Amino acid sequence: MGHDAHDHDHDHGHGHSHSHPHDHGKEHGHGHSHDHDHGHDHGHSHEHGHEHGHSHDHGHSHEHGHDHGHSHEGSAVAAEHKSRAPVHVSAFVVTCSDSRDAAHDGSGKDLREGLSAAGHTVAGHTVVKDDPEAIRGALAQAQAAGARAVLFTGGTGIGRRDCTVETLRALFEKELPGFGELFRMLSYQQIGSPAMMSRATAGTYQGMILFALPGSPQAVRLALEALILPELGHAVRELTR
Repeated sequence: MGHDAHDHDHDHGHGHSHSHPHDHGKEHGHGHSHDHDHGHDHGHSHEHGHEHGHSHDHGHSHEHGHDHGHSHEGSAVAAEHKSRAPVHVSAFVVTCSDSRDAAHDGSGKDLREGLSAAGHTVAGHTVVKDDPEAIRGALAQAQAAGARAVLFTGGTGIGRRDCTVETLRALFEKELPGFGELFRMLSYQQIGSPAMMSRATAGTYQGMILFALPGSPQAVRLALEALILPELGHAVRELTR
């Protein structure tokens, strides 16, 4: 019943928006010509037409115009933010692992290739042990290379040696909890309940944005393509405001 009512409102509002008041009057006048001999019927027809136009057409037109304006305004703001965002961002990739080396760093390789393909600059990359001191050392290396974004992969689980999140979170000036929330939502759609085991997060540190990603290639590709690349330039721009 609600769906039918919505369809009726929309069709009626649309028809009225394209009709001129003069034409509308002609239509009522035509009805009058048929019911001329019945004054009561004529009065009833006029009243019915007035109520119908007021309750449906006027209300629907107002609501539709408001929604259209709101969506247009939101799109304009988003477009303006995107237009001012830097197209090329200098990024640094850090793989945190006790078992992998540069020759077996599939996730780091996927990140570097994805960033380069999107037009960003890879200022450098390194593989370090999943150790707080080593992770902080890699961050200092990225900062010295002029990176504005540092992507860490590995060490975001709940294993005894997983310490990337704790190490970076202690340095964050501002955390971006939405990144982890969205990543786990998207990950859940791919792999189901194991997605809750990921503690992926992001935050800011001394003019850089840091991302802590899981260690699997599938996970880093998801985070990069769905979340990081679409907003990387915008995020870096916000850091300078």
